[in-house]
Amino acid sequence: MTTDKLFECLALLLISLFLFSLEDRMAVLVVCALLCLFSWVSLYFFLCNINGSRGYEWNCRLVTLLHGILVVCITAYIGYVDGPWPFTYPGTKNTPLQISAMVLSLGYFIFDMGWCVYFRTEGPVMLAHHTMSILGILLTLWLGESGIESCAVLFGSEITNPLLQARWFLKHTGHYETLLGNVVDVLFVLLFVFMRIFVGGTMLYCELISPRPRFFIKCGGVAMYALSWVFMVDIVRFAIRKSKTWHKQLGEHREVRVAAYGHEGKTE
Repeated sequence: MTTDKLFECLALLLISLFLFSLEDRMAVLVVCALLCLFSWVSLYFFLCNINGSRGYEWNCRLVTLLHGILVVCITAYIGYVDGPWPFTYPGTKNTPLQISAMVLSLGYFIFDMGWCVYFRTEGPVMLAHHTMSILGILLTLWLGESGIESCAVLFGSEITNPLLQARWFLKHTGHYETLLGNVVDVLFVLLFVFMRIFVGGTMLYCELISPRPRFFIKCGGVAMYALSWVFMVDIVRFAIRKSKTWHKQLGEHREVRVAAYGHEGKTE
């Protein structure tokens, strides 16, 4: 069965969700999640087959990049077009499109979690992020509500993913120590701080003061925001190291100019 056929079956199953009882809906969701997992695994092995010279991590990151772009586009449409607005209406019933986005990401997170554990490439913080993402999506699907908050969290957490993967690809192709690498680093840090800390903090505040979301959903929001601050500590350390590197390079460039021209620059 091709990937297109799998996603077509997934769409039909999700559309029929609201015709079933709770037990039947959960069974359909499990089937959909397994189909998505199979699709991501199949894509990974397909890339390994046609792009085997690049290595396993290269192909896994291609899958990660595709998931990041895809889920950002879907959740952006959900938040800005399809609605409801997550800052105003948290705790509302899940829509078919929200369920589709969550099931799609659930399959990916299970795949990536298994890959990271098998190859031992990630530390406990990233594994905790994947575990909380999986549990949060499962809880939201089981409750049948707060899908808009989950989609907002997916949007905020995945919007920096393409830049993160771009940094890795630039490093492994020898283009990281360039202007493009510097631009990607600056955009990544700024976007992370803005989306994860400021927008994420606003989203959490709206979640906590609203009477609609369940207590467990609010606890999950607090946990995800706390994890964002753990990542933030690492990013601050990275930004400090990067600024020191730029300052050192600027000093070395100035020394070269002095040695070449006998002065640091134009004088009146």
